[in-house]
Amino acid sequence: MSEQLKKVSIVVSKGSLEGVYPGLIMANGARMEGIEANLFFTFFGLDAIIDKRMDKLKVATVGNPAMHIPSIIGILPGMSAFATRMMKKEMEKLDIPPVREFLEMIHDAGCNIYACKATVDMFHLKKEDFCEQVDDIITVGEFYEMSAGGEIIFT
Repeated sequence: MSEQLKKVSIVVSKGSLEGVYPGLIMANGARMEGIEANLFFTFFGLDAIIDKRMDKLKVATVGNPAMHIPSIIGILPGMSAFATRMMKKEMEKLDIPPVREFLEMIHDAGCNIYACKATVDMFHLKKEDFCEQVDDIITVGEFYEMSAGGEIIFT
């Protein structure tokens, strides 16, 4: 008999659309399976939970080999906006909600959402800068403590 996963803690460190969604999808999937979930946003991943930025995340078209386009094309004006529109259309077809709505849904399902204290301090942010779903601003040590006994996933 295999052991059932009971807890997962997901670190989101990238602020691009394709950098944020994997963590949100994994946290949502965990909660749907009855698995305790924590989301820990650090460095540019904080953009996903900063109230004034979370609705403006873009697809990175430069230096992203998965785009399958030369970087020179990715730097052209409007390419990131075009790629972002296309990705959002595809996600909408699959009924994947926008970041703000997805975070609300995940949080309402019992997922804990945290911001990294060191990054918050480094970027001179305050609790008021974040969306209301952020439960707390915590240290890495506190994150490890609450993650004990579970898996840590870095997206």
